[in-house]
Amino acid sequence: MTARCTPSASRLSTRVFLAFAFCAGAWAQLPDGPGKPEIERLCKGCHELAKSVSLRQDRVAWETTMAKMVALGVKAKDPELNAILDYLVKNFPADEVPPVQVNKATAIELESGLSLKRSQAAAVIRYRAANGDFKSIDDLKKVPGLDPALLDAKKQRLVF
Repeated sequence: MTARCTPSASRLSTRVFLAFAFCAGAWAQLPDGPGKPEIERLCKGCHELAKSVSLRQDRVAWETTMAKMVALGVKAKDPELNAILDYLVKNFPADEVPPVQVNKATAIELESGLSLKRSQAAAVIRYRAANGDFKSIDDLKKVPGLDPALLDAKKQRLVF
C-alpha cells in the first residue's frame, strides 16, 4: 500500500472502521499473523468482529476501505497501514465473498460484495424498487452513478 494510503491519496469510508475496529471480546477470534497487533492497537473497541471481517474484499477494495478510515481520522503511519492491509488481504480475501444476488441484496451486501460506495448501493436499491428486477449486467449499468468498468470487473460475483 505504501504511498497509496496517505491521506492525500485516500479514498475513504466507514468500512475502514468496520475493517479494523473490533470489540475487545472478539480479539481472540482474529488469526495470528503480521498486522494483527496493529489492528488491535489502532482499532479496538469500536465494532463487532463479525461485522468487521464480513467485508471480504480484494486488495484494491481493502485499500479503498483503509483510505476511508484514514480520512475518518485513523492516526497511523504508512508501515502500520501496510501491515494491516496485508493482514486483511491474506486473512479476509475476496475469493471467499459469496455472489451478490443483485435483485435481493441489501445495501451492505452491495457495498461489500461489489466495493460500492454507500450512495451507489442506495442508488441500486432505489432503481430496483422503481424499475423492477435486473435481468442482466446491462440493466445494472443503467443505474446512475455506477461505473460500468467496475461492474464488468465484478461481473463474476453478480447473480440475477
